[in-house]
Amino acid sequence: MPEKDDGYIVRHEEMTMQMKTLEVEVVRVKITLACTECKQRNYNMTKEKKNHPERMETQKYCKFCRKHTLHKETK
Repeated sequence: MPEKDDGYIVRHEEMTMQMKTLEVEVVRVKITLACTECKQRNYNMTKEKKNHPERMETQKYCKFCRKHTLHKETK
């Protein structure tokens, strides 16, 4: 690295540290899962829209049906 000015090196390190902290920001969205059989909204979760843009579907336990059923993301 060129040894022109110690201030240049310090400022360069500060700028790279600032850029690294900005990259960490992750946006998570709150969603609600509803049972497909009884239509009850049983679960609140978060997901990353960037990784999962489509609506979520998963097998979860429904305490109203008293069994595992398919739950889908609602608005």
